Amino acid sequence: MKKTILLALAIATTVYTNAQTPTTDPTKSVNEVVTADNVEWGWLNPLRGDKSPAAGKLWGDRTKNEPAGFLVKFKKGFSSPPHIHNITYRGVVIQGLLHNDDENAEKQWLPAGSYWQQPAGEAHITAADDNENMAFLDIQEGPYLVQPTSEAFDNGERPINVDKTNLVWLNANDIEWVSEKSKVQTAFLWGSHEENQLRATLLKLPAGFSGSIKNLSPNFRAVVISGNIKHQLVNDKNVDVLDAGTYFGAAENSIHNISAEKETIIYIRANGKFEVTSLVL
Repeated sequence: MKKTILLALAIATTVYTNAQTPTTDPTKSVNEVVTADNVEWGWLNPLRGDKSPAAGKLWGDRTKNEPAGFLVKFKKGFSSPPHIHNITYRGVVIQGLLHNDDENAEKQWLPAGSYWQQPAGEAHITAADDNENMAFLDIQEGPYLVQPTSEAFDNGERPINVDKTNLVWLNANDIEWVSEKSKVQTAFLWGSHEENQLRATLLKLPAGFSGSIKNLSPNFRAVVISGNIKHQLVNDKNVDVLDAGTYFGAAENSIHNISAEKETIIYIRANGKFEVTSLVL
């Protein structure tokens, strides 16, 4: 069955709120930054060598049974053989055009800013169709393995592809944890908004944004999807410029000053609440 389902994200969220993956992340995050120069690159599937996409570590270890976030780069024209994964992953397109579906499905290219979910055990292919293609992948458990379709199984989750034009953005005055006049917007992606449950959102900062993010969760991780920010931990003199594909983690109750010259989208994965405050009112 073709799995490319385009629908409002508010409806899409209900599809996988009962996903059979962990609802919390036991690993406490710390204040850390991974700039483009610090990403550790290797092969996503070492057995295939340079026929495999490249993989860049942001946090965690995808080869172990732990949550991890990593980048994947695909060459133009890349198309994988049909395969499955032993674990569920969720992805956001950062650059280029990506297709992720069963092998008989018509190509539906997801542009930068789109989101998809690939359940464990579901047979599929992944393809890329631009000169440069990159995505961010988020896993709740590992190791991340590539396995033959002969081992396919149904884990109860369902695949979904959401083109960026189908994301539902909430304005700041609709969100209690964002200062009302900041013009910050949010799109909810996955997880539960029950107390202390793991969830992921996209945060869209308007051009000229200047403010801060306070983490109120034991676990907070942020990946720049588009645009760029200047990032500075409060009481730290160091300022980092974080472009698309870079990451910062936040310890509980830490405050991070953020500014963006142009519109910027950040993927935030947190085990609870955080607050966004704007200095530009």
